[in-house]
Amino acid sequence: MSTGSRPSAEDFDQWYANMVVSPAKDEIVQRHLGLPAHMLSTSLLTWGAIGEVTAALRLSVGQVVLDLACGRGGYGLEVAQRCGAHLWGVDFSIEAVRQAREYAQHLGRPGRFQVGDLTATGLADASVNAVMCIDAVQFAEPSDAVYGEVRRVLIPGGRVVLTCWEPVNPQDARLPDRLRAVDLRTGLTAAGFTDITVEDRPDWQAVEHGLWLEAAGLDAGEDLALRALHEEALRALDFERLSRRVMASATAR
Repeated sequence: MSTGSRPSAEDFDQWYANMVVSPAKDEIVQRHLGLPAHMLSTSLLTWGAIGEVTAALRLSVGQVVLDLACGRGGYGLEVAQRCGAHLWGVDFSIEAVRQAREYAQHLGRPGRFQVGDLTATGLADASVNAVMCIDAVQFAEPSDAVYGEVRRVLIPGGRVVLTCWEPVNPQDARLPDRLRAVDLRTGLTAAGFTDITVEDRPDWQAVEHGLWLEAAGLDAGEDLALRALHEEALRALDFERLSRRVMASATAR
């Protein structure tokens, strides 16, 4: 669900529920992204990109990292495991949170998961050491409120890492409004962050291109998760030359 209009929590609930009965969809994604067969991915980070995110978060053992829009929890659990950090996951999909809890239990890894929104997590002020938000800031409403919420829950000096897509030309009407609105540097600056970097990741985008090509050619049949992947691929191939794959990191003042 990286493109198109903003889905509701109920739309995401069904999307996640469909994945439970479709190992074929996960196999395609895992193969292209280079992920272990056990990893439940609902975004588009490669195995190498997880390492980049982990390094940029600068976590220490025992600190708390918030995985905002955590989905099924795969990326957050991996980052926390690598750093010896405590994971808190927040997602507005009840079904995603249920699957994340189940997945953490299956792996035997600790994680605290709860329902909350990109702009209203339900967490206390200055309660986490770091925040990661993978491929999801474009779902925030209003679009710029996510940056303020991230700053609110971070301690001073805490780190944030965001991955997303930014428009090559924000005025290009061929892109959905919510993607045209993504401007990570402006949003982070306005929310009171410093040490901001926003870097293109064309290598990530090249991997995604291969995934979308395969998915666009699928005959999904009655498999609803494969059908959603196929439809997303058709949209993504239309938009990919109009957007830049980026990773942003920053420090809370």
